[in-house]
Amino acid sequence: MSASLIIAVPAKGRLQANAESFFARAGLDLVKPRGARDYRGTIADLPSVEVAFLSAAEITDLLAQGSVHLGLTGEDLVREMIPDTDRHVIFIEALGFGHANVVVAVPQAWIDVRSMADLDDVATSFRSKRERKMRLATKYVNLTRNFFSAHGITDYRIVESTGATEAAPAAGTAEFIVDITTTGATLAANGLKVIEDGLILRSQANLLAARRARAWCSTGSQRKRAPTRSAKCARAFPGATTRC
Repeated sequence: MSASLIIAVPAKGRLQANAESFFARAGLDLVKPRGARDYRGTIADLPSVEVAFLSAAEITDLLAQGSVHLGLTGEDLVREMIPDTDRHVIFIEALGFGHANVVVAVPQAWIDVRSMADLDDVATSFRSKRERKMRLATKYVNLTRNFFSAHGITDYRIVESTGATEAAPAAGTAEFIVDITTTGATLAANGLKVIEDGLILRSQANLLAARRARAWCSTGSQRKRAPTRSAKCARAFPGATTRC
């Protein structure tokens, strides 16, 4: 990647479609010169910009490294994957799509568990009676640890999930979970409910800038030679200084 400005956007699915719409509203057309399956592209009339089409997790990782200047990805991944997040990235704009919540969910059969305080009581009782900690299945290890620490809950152990997290309690691999959900329908279908104060994060897609990315600023003469391009970048990336 040697372009003056590198932007990472989702490579497929609804996030890619929404990202393309976001750029289109700013008057910027994403172009894949070698066809729809190409993972490198450009923005029409902005030859110094390279577009990298990647997975949401890859985008988050490259933002942390400073290997791309800008990226579109979910806040849940950013907060989970990048420790001390605000030292590494700048949240420029929430994009209004990709909404989902990271939540604590327990079996619906736990009728007396409505709050994190209730969960703490159950966890303590569980350990006392069974001489082991309750298992919590999740892909969000760091968010979970921070949230449970803030609530003073320690009698649990994390089982990292590699598949369908919501199925873990029914499969017997965990007692409860932390997972991401949009409507809660999948959780309910698996006999789970969200704890009333168990909302860890309201997430959505964001435009972010990497603090460690090289060479953000262009010279004044460069800006004078391309006023139209600079205006286009300013509309798309408010708050970010680019080398367009």
